[in-house]
Amino acid sequence: MAGRRTGAAGRWALVGAAVAVLVALPSVIAALPASDAATSAAELRRAVLASDGVAFTGYAQAAGGLDLPVGDQLTGVADLLSDRTTMRAWYRGPTAWRVDVVSPTGETGVHADGAGTWTWDYEDATATRSTPSPLALPAAPDLLPSALGRRLLSEATDEELSRRGADRVAGRDALGLRLVPAEAASSVARVDVWVDAASGVPLRVQVFGEDAAGAGAEAALDTGFLDFSLDTPADDVLAFAVPPGADVRTGEDSRLLQAADRAGRDGDRVARPAELAGLPRRTIEGAPRGVGVYGRGITLLAVSPLPGRVASPLRDALLASPEAVVDELGVRISAGPLGLMLLRGPDGPVLLVGTVSLDALAAAATELTGGDS
Repeated sequence: MAGRRTGAAGRWALVGAAVAVLVALPSVIAALPASDAATSAAELRRAVLASDGVAFTGYAQAAGGLDLPVGDQLTGVADLLSDRTTMRAWYRGPTAWRVDVVSPTGETGVHADGAGTWTWDYEDATATRSTPSPLALPAAPDLLPSALGRRLLSEATDEELSRRGADRVAGRDALGLRLVPAEAASSVARVDVWVDAASGVPLRVQVFGEDAAGAGAEAALDTGFLDFSLDTPADDVLAFAVPPGADVRTGEDSRLLQAADRAGRDGDRVARPAELAGLPRRTIEGAPRGVGVYGRGITLLAVSPLPGRVASPLRDALLASPEAVVDELGVRISAGPLGLMLLRGPDGPVLLVGTVSLDALAAAATELTGGDS
């Protein structure tokens, strides 16, 4: 096992050097002319959604600027959305891919097969087996522009889309597509997706919050490939076998999702109306009983009761934020396009979280407590 770790460290030393070079390339590549195409916004979206079967390999970096004061329960998510994540991806299809994540603290590899994923932590020699979940917190592979772009465009309407010309991304011609959500409750001003002209794979995705709507504004989340090719990865690159002596574990939901599931089993103490803050309720098969999800596309709101022992440290973390809004409904904050609220429900605390504005959170909380909005 020690030999494997040494090999991993050496390999990622080379990867780190390669990424350092790749980071310097975009400014050079951007100076090259990009070829646009007479492709409509609707056609480009269809090409993106059809690209889930396109094989590729590449390096990508995701940079988040979201400062989430959420305490220990969501530390991993907060780090993911507030820092820079470097990834190498090998992709053959939705159930056959691998994403290695390198950080200052080590390397993690995620291997997907038809039944779930293996996550291998090189430093701790730990292999974790996870199965698909209808609701899960975001992880590094979700930030790949290929995956994020398809997800954000999956429910967009033609009226929400427009073309944005062309650019060069990872040395390739990329066609621009802009999504502006129609929902008044949305805290997302726009999403810009740059799509590989040859394959339909999203090469770069930028998400802008409502506080960054103008030209030249900084994206709350910016993820893009630094290097990209349409090479099909080999079987031995995608495959994962648990190394001898490894610590094997079973993946678990986050503490917040576990708490929501327990709260749902304990009883329906939170009303889940057909609509909240103007957003229709949606059905997610297999989701925890206590969780209600509202909205469409990039405008989503999740509502869940929380036990007091889970809500208390979260409330303290939210109250510590200088931007926290505190009133008779509870405490709420916004971090870029993400809004979080801990509601003082009549039967206990309720968490509201999603890509909605502070006003939408307050409206939803008022409706849940039976007050006047």
